[in-house]
Amino acid sequence: MKEDSCLHAALICLGMLYYSHAMSTEKLNHLRPSLHGHHEKGKEGQVLHRSKRGWVWNQFFVIEEYTGPDPVLVGRLHSDIDSGDGNIKYILSGEGAGIIFVIDDKSGNIHATKTLDREERAQYTLTAQAVDRNTNRPLEPPSEFIVKVQDINDNPPEFLHENYHANVPERSNVGTSVIQVTASDADDPTYGNSAKLVYSILEGQPYFSVEAQTGIIRTALPNMDREAKEEYHVVIQAKDMGGHMGGLSGTTKVTITLTDVNDNPPKFPQSVYQMSISEASVPGEEVGRLKAKDPDIGENGLVTYNIIDGDGVEMFEITTDYETQEGVVKLKKLLDFETKKSYSLKVEAANVHIDPKFISNGPFKDTVTVKVAVEDADEPPIFLAPSYILEVQENAAAGAVVGRVHAKDPDAANSAIRYSIDRHTDLERYFSINPEDGYIKTIKTLDREEIAWHNISVFATEVHNRHQEAKVPVAIKVLDVNDNAPKFASTYEAFICENAQSNQPFITITADDKDDAANGPRFIFSLPPEIIHNPNFTLRDNRGSVDRGNTMDIIYLDFSKVLIQSHMTF
Repeated sequence: MKEDSCLHAALICLGMLYYSHAMSTEKLNHLRPSLHGHHEKGKEGQVLHRSKRGWVWNQFFVIEEYTGPDPVLVGRLHSDIDSGDGNIKYILSGEGAGIIFVIDDKSGNIHATKTLDREERAQYTLTAQAVDRNTNRPLEPPSEFIVKVQDINDNPPEFLHENYHANVPERSNVGTSVIQVTASDADDPTYGNSAKLVYSILEGQPYFSVEAQTGIIRTALPNMDREAKEEYHVVIQAKDMGGHMGGLSGTTKVTITLTDVNDNPPKFPQSVYQMSISEASVPGEEVGRLKAKDPDIGENGLVTYNIIDGDGVEMFEITTDYETQEGVVKLKKLLDFETKKSYSLKVEAANVHIDPKFISNGPFKDTVTVKVAVEDADEPPIFLAPSYILEVQENAAAGAVVGRVHAKDPDAANSAIRYSIDRHTDLERYFSINPEDGYIKTIKTLDREEIAWHNISVFATEVHNRHQEAKVPVAIKVLDVNDNAPKFASTYEAFICENAQSNQPFITITADDKDDAANGPRFIFSLPPEIIHNPNFTLRDNRGSVDRGNTMDIIYLDFSKVLIQSHMTF
């Protein structure tokens, strides 16, 4: 074998057209002149490389997805020592040799017998060798070369997701980034434009746009209003071949939702609200509800209510029902229809959270007038006094007037009143009452010494509604008269010695009177007339002293009778 002999690696180009746009700027197959030695022009414009010795590493190319009737000619191996007499045999080994790639051992032509897919495998590494056909002796050392599968545009772009969802605040500035969608192309990005993608918007204009190179979707209209339209459906296309005609494309759907901002103030749907409440209502009772409408949602739509003016500020209050976003007017103090029949309130509704960016849309509050009518309630009668204290002499005859109680109907109707005594408080029926004028009289004679006070209750009932009644306590004091004589505490009997000293008390006599102090004690004691001038006896009146009471001492003794008179004649 000559030292300077070598194999020529010639790529025989197929006469097929490559439809990719990228092929318009490049030749389908090429070899890089990377060897020393001389160069010579091969078939189909390929350059054959010659070296002084050994195999030359090189690359062959084959178009993917070829579906013609004949095997594809990949290239041709040729050695300088091949004189064409058929004594040299070309052998091919390595990846796919004998299965995908076969070689004509005489001519060195390499064919691909199967359709190749670059996306499954982009290249194959093979080894070529020239041997003596008769002896199989290697004529040159084996050499490796690569067969690259040439890409064609056979894969459309595919988005990472079939559907995208994105949010952007309403009223965003034009050009605000919404979302970036990304597509990929399985074709070779290093060869031609098969994988060069361009994005465009098919649906969603004029509201949104998409950057052709990045797939970033941006807002295209100013002041998009969520309250007018909340959701948009956008279709984005990714097209290869740089977007030119003939390129393959894929699409994805993007659902864009406008999120809410506080760009709307609350607004009452009417200027005046009419409400009413009974005067019989108790504090805390609900009067009515009102609602300011705010088309914003979430915290942007939260509204709080306050009473800011009116003659009912002290009588009513308002709270916020955050579940229904209503203002609840409640009673604060007791009402009286007869005193005031209506009230007026000025209520303000204001947003809780205000966005400074939209302060120019304000003010974010509204006011309304609430008129509250007080309804008359059938109230029970009212006594002019919470209780009564009356007096009557104990010697008053039956039918004597004790006193009068008086009640009135507070309602505008001023219903007539009827009076009666609660007989549970006057079981002995000492008293009666005139049902029309409330005068209380005695039914029977009273005895102060038996009952000094009578405590009764009087009812006042409306004539037209027996269920409306009031009750008042009446205390009747029985005044004393001097109708009881004094009485000795007991029967007295005394003894005295004959030699008793004079002026010494030998007995003390006590008396009592049931009448009041003004008509009872103190008493006047005296001896009976028949012994009043007896010098052997004398009386000493203790005159109600603290330590001795209504008592009398008899001094010395020889008496048989003592007379006691009250200081008042009876």
